[in-house]
Amino acid sequence: METRKILEGFAVETVEKLIFAVKGLVHPPDRLIAYVRYLPDSEGNRIREGLNYRRVYRFNEQHQIIHTQYPVYLHEEPAFGIRMQSVPVKRIQKVYDPRGRLKGICTCGPKDLLEKNALALVSLLAQTANVSLGNLGISGSLLYGLHHPTSDIDIVVYGETESRAVYRALRHLMGKQSDSVRPLDRNQLMSLHASHRPEVPLTFADFACLQARKVNEFIFEEFQCFIMFVKWPDEWGERYADPAFEQLGSAKILARVKDDRDSIFTPCRYLIEDVIFLMGGPGSDLREIISFRGLFSDQARAGEWVLAKGSLERVIPQSAPVYYRLTVGGQVGDYLVSRTNP
Repeated sequence: METRKILEGFAVETVEKLIFAVKGLVHPPDRLIAYVRYLPDSEGNRIREGLNYRRVYRFNEQHQIIHTQYPVYLHEEPAFGIRMQSVPVKRIQKVYDPRGRLKGICTCGPKDLLEKNALALVSLLAQTANVSLGNLGISGSLLYGLHHPTSDIDIVVYGETESRAVYRALRHLMGKQSDSVRPLDRNQLMSLHASHRPEVPLTFADFACLQARKVNEFIFEEFQCFIMFVKWPDEWGERYADPAFEQLGSAKILARVKDDRDSIFTPCRYLIEDVIFLMGGPGSDLREIISFRGLFSDQARAGEWVLAKGSLERVIPQSAPVYYRLTVGGQVGDYLVSRTNP
């Protein structure tokens, strides 16, 4: 498969059998921006083909493992202006395509209860939204066969039109307050908040308030589910090195959301105005907040004020004026909180 067709939601397996989750829609020509998720470990609690795997999710743990054991997967990327995890194309042994995984389950039938419910959920979403199953896929641990009976169901929808249709369908289904599709209850929200708290310093009250109006995390039957909406690269509108980015350090801002049309996607984007720097800066033309983490999607509405902490970047297009953006979610301690008033 051509690397330009490998997108957010995909995963790749390396020659060492490390499994990386692909991030974003724009990649260098010779490698994929991706973050390690599973690695072989004799004490790991996930088993596939007779091999034990351990999940690594926290940034600090990932960095420590890659830095000390697999430095080939750290790269100084000039177009992004940062040292980041990435997988050289020549070290990719296998590509995991979410749509291909779904097609396989449809063709061969589900092998366990998690696969059965994942297929039922995807079918319900496609039917309710009136979109083709070919634009939906299965991601997360179920994608590469490292799930267990209580794993989450991770779904990805590709394409702007299809994503917006499924988003509306899911909001409709959750609004019906059915037994099969419903919001997380308080205990489930507390557990989810606790899992994010080490890296995202939001109070439970803020976290629960933000989650209450989102549709990308919910319960289907008895399974916790997460759904990503992903644009095609042509819809995203960026290419490798156009624009390029220069890192300017951490910043904290207060700003008003001007446009939230791309907020539901991963990556998500919020166009902003009336920016006030509380730390870092200055960025004389700070136009947007962006995040490559689904946690920060659908987080604020147009007209609302947001308090955000992230990495300030100078954006350098090839044929347009330079401007600035704040990237949230790339470092421990980043956050994005909606406020009705400044």
